[in-house]
Amino acid sequence: MRREIHVFSFLEEVVAKRGRHYIVHLRKQGDLTMSTQQTVLLVGGSGRTGMRVLEQLLNRGIRVRVIVRSPQKLPISTAKHPNLSIVEANLLSLSDEDLLRHISGCDAVISCLGHNISFNSIFFPPRDLVQQATARLCRVIETIRPEKPIKFILMSSVSVNHPRDLDTRRGKFEKTFLWMLRAVLPPAKDNQQAANFLFDKIGTDNAFAQWTAVRPDTLLKGDVSEYILQENFVSSLFAPDNTNMANVAHFMCELVTNSEAWDRWKGKLPVITNA
Repeated sequence: MRREIHVFSFLEEVVAKRGRHYIVHLRKQGDLTMSTQQTVLLVGGSGRTGMRVLEQLLNRGIRVRVIVRSPQKLPISTAKHPNLSIVEANLLSLSDEDLLRHISGCDAVISCLGHNISFNSIFFPPRDLVQQATARLCRVIETIRPEKPIKFILMSSVSVNHPRDLDTRRGKFEKTFLWMLRAVLPPAKDNQQAANFLFDKIGTDNAFAQWTAVRPDTLLKGDVSEYILQENFVSSLFAPDNTNMANVAHFMCELVTNSEAWDRWKGKLPVITNA
């Protein structure tokens, strides 16, 4: 049976106001040409972006293992997909042995974990959900010592500064504002600590775990469309760009299945916005 999917090619351009960046142009392709023998562990798959990642992975023929606390939040059609294995659990309550079993045999791990916009989720434990999950998943990957590095793809945020201070377009005022934001709001600090962990503890030349942290701007509903990828920020925190959640999901799936995309963005924190 033929399936229609989205694929893309990178176009490198130089634009005066945006600098060096990549525009992702979509085109339709009738046959599924990518490998369907890959297996991905997805955490945070019941969230708004996570569900889009899950759907797009399954549409590409990828086998998916998903760890969720509430499987009933998944769409019925998705939950019954033959390529989906559901683990009902609180990720942080799983033992290292459990995580090792779930990660073993996977080509990639995708984390779309985040904090709900509610008082309890923001100010009550676990305040470091993303950092804890990132650390545990990556450490288990290192324990496995796979022959081929396992990809770790983290959904991050434009509120996260590059740990090596490479975001040249972010001025002192914005950096100070973010420092204050992280001091007041645990989720902002959590996301930054997760990125810091990847740089400081995993590094960019790890033999077993390779990573990318995807930084979307203001998240919106909408279909997959053309989008822009860049290493640094363009918009101010106070005049943000928009990013369709479907585009974030598309890019994260491409990082799994497209070797060119992975080679270009591994060990980096790409910023993704709508074109």
